[in-house]
Amino acid sequence: QVQVVESGGGLVQDGDSLRLACILTGHTDEYKAAWFRQAPGSEREFVAALHWNHRLPYYARSSEGRFTISRDKAKNTLYLQMNSLKPEDTAVYYCAAGTFQYWNRGTAGDPTNYSNWGQGTQITVSS
Repeated sequence: QVQVVESGGGLVQDGDSLRLACILTGHTDEYKAAWFRQAPGSEREFVAALHWNHRLPYYARSSEGRFTISRDKAKNTLYLQMNSLKPEDTAVYYCAAGTFQYWNRGTAGDPTNYSNWGQGTQITVSS
């Protein structure tokens, strides 16, 4: 079982950058890790994900070109670098980890594949 703890949220302005971090504790080699977000009144949506061993990242269309997911295996930490933030990026951001066999855009973006979730960190982008 892997535990995940996010950090790095806050209040920023339109166009700012922010980096989220997620520490994963436990045996992570077989895991896939991802970021999801949920805005008030909306369903949880996929942001980005990667294969812990092989990277192979996937991004939601709204994230591509602005967000970068990465990981530091030595620190057991997953990152999400977010640039050019917009008010519509305002949400609670969740880190998630899971072990599932097939790695493709569909499986990476499916929240039901992730069994380990953090508590979430709030990001508010003001206009």
